[in-house]
Amino acid sequence: MDFGKTRDGAAVRIFTITNKSGATLRLITYGAAVESLKVPDRSGHLDDIVLGFDNIAGYQRNNPFFGAIVGRYANRIKGGTFSLNGVQYHIPANDRGNTLHGGRRGFDKVVWTGAKIDDQTVDFTYLSKDNEEGFPGNLTVHVRYSFNDANELKIEYTAATDKDTVVNLTNHSYFNLAGAGNGDVLSHELTIDAPQYTPIDAQAIPVGPMADVIETPFDFRTPHKIGERITTANQQLQFGNGYDHNFVLSKKDGLRLAATVYDPTSGRALEIQTTEPAIQFYSGNGLNGSITGKDNKKYAQHAAFCLEPQHFPDSPNHPDYPSTELKAGETFHSASIYKFTTRPS
Repeated sequence: MDFGKTRDGAAVRIFTITNKSGATLRLITYGAAVESLKVPDRSGHLDDIVLGFDNIAGYQRNNPFFGAIVGRYANRIKGGTFSLNGVQYHIPANDRGNTLHGGRRGFDKVVWTGAKIDDQTVDFTYLSKDNEEGFPGNLTVHVRYSFNDANELKIEYTAATDKDTVVNLTNHSYFNLAGAGNGDVLSHELTIDAPQYTPIDAQAIPVGPMADVIETPFDFRTPHKIGERITTANQQLQFGNGYDHNFVLSKKDGLRLAATVYDPTSGRALEIQTTEPAIQFYSGNGLNGSITGKDNKKYAQHAAFCLEPQHFPDSPNHPDYPSTELKAGETFHSASIYKFTTRPS
């Protein structure tokens, strides 16, 4: 199905997956993005719970990565520089002197090749050529979305390169379990299985060693409302203008539960499992009402949250962090599952 054309004339397609309960996932080839996700509340009513736009023009205008696959390196790289095999690479600095989500034209701003595999699965492919946005190696990326009858959205990532490079991939969906554009998410209850997080400086770059969450506003090992401590007099919250931090997950192999979110109003709950070592929690601090999204709704501050399973920000400049290097001939693989359920009132 056609979703329009980009400014340079590239056609954008949209794919729809509807499961037996009527829950619906819509994906577009621009950014391999989640355009819409409708799941039931406790009474069975379907709402679209992700922020986005009704047309391709919105995605190309003032778009804070709504629903997109971000890369080649998700999150930030300090100063737009990193060294690999003794060679220093310079990549576009598009965020306060640093590189954010792959540079000026990251994976969120390209048209992927999409193909529907079956009634529940869509594959996206993109070839990031050697030196694209300054990164070394021809990197072939595959992202597979599967949405089953249990309202589980699985995203699998694979990538291969012909030259040593760095890779960090995730999906940047903005969720509001009460429905996109239906107020803020400050009353959503969040749990993150993370005993540590990485403190940041004023430019959101990790500084120093990992810090324990205990006795801080970053301790979500038990449920807390997103807005419960967000205005606490805490330098880290001031630097992020709220939560915009990398949480270090408990060390376990394979898919494991990383985070849970519950909206008491609608009864919707989200469980996220991942193979990744960390998850970025962003409380929608930069939204300010200037963006008009789907159904002509304006997205105010904290209108949504992001939980992005990934490796650590700025890992290429931190030898003590889990490595994001991908060597020629090797294959990168990760997977995350977003499971939507409901709870009684």
